[in-house]
Amino acid sequence: MKKSLFAVTRAMLLVTILCLLVQVSDAQIVNEQTRNKITVGIGLTTDIWNNVPDGIDTRVINQGFQSVLMYNVPFGKSPLGFSAGVGFRAQNLFIKDAVFQSTKDSTYIQALDDSISVTRSKLTLPYLEVPIEFFYKGKTGLTIAAGFKVGYLLPAHIKYVGDNYETGSTLRYRVKYRNIQNMETFSYGPTLRVGYKWIHAFGYYSLSNIFTKDKGPDLYPITVGIMIMPY
Repeated sequence: MKKSLFAVTRAMLLVTILCLLVQVSDAQIVNEQTRNKITVGIGLTTDIWNNVPDGIDTRVINQGFQSVLMYNVPFGKSPLGFSAGVGFRAQNLFIKDAVFQSTKDSTYIQALDDSISVTRSKLTLPYLEVPIEFFYKGKTGLTIAAGFKVGYLLPAHIKYVGDNYETGSTLRYRVKYRNIQNMETFSYGPTLRVGYKWIHAFGYYSLSNIFTKDKGPDLYPITVGIMIMPY
């Protein structure tokens, strides 16, 4: 059931992204009024993870993905306005020489012995989001927007590639599973975006933790990224 749900979710996301790309490429049928009311964005992110347990190291770059489709409501002829829409965010937490472990009562990060070679160990968190923004759009192309967003956690997964940390074997060992316990269903926090024409830098500060209180690490991310917004 979970595999089928994940497959359907992934298919829906791919269709959504393709639809957005079609909208961007088919500029001839998009009039100026529609351009002003719809904002489409696709970008790359990295996450700064806070409250990582002692003795656990993370990668400097934890690459991720962000897409958004917003409907804009200008305040009359003013450069100010309000936006609301939908989005998709995929976050990753890459850990060094460690592995995620999950049981019904607790989810934790287990440090591995130095003799264990780790190629990749990560947690992937996909979210379906509802963002809102108050924005300023100047005639010179400058855009400044501040807002808030709420995300709903889609099926997450843990992936490990490296030596077998259970047996000590150096044969390539690959594990990927989605039955992760003790995770918060919703994420939420403020956002900030600054751009010039179609290039935008943005940030998100999570006010929610990734795991349920007292049942997992007290982790929360600060996300920064670059987004292309042709509309």
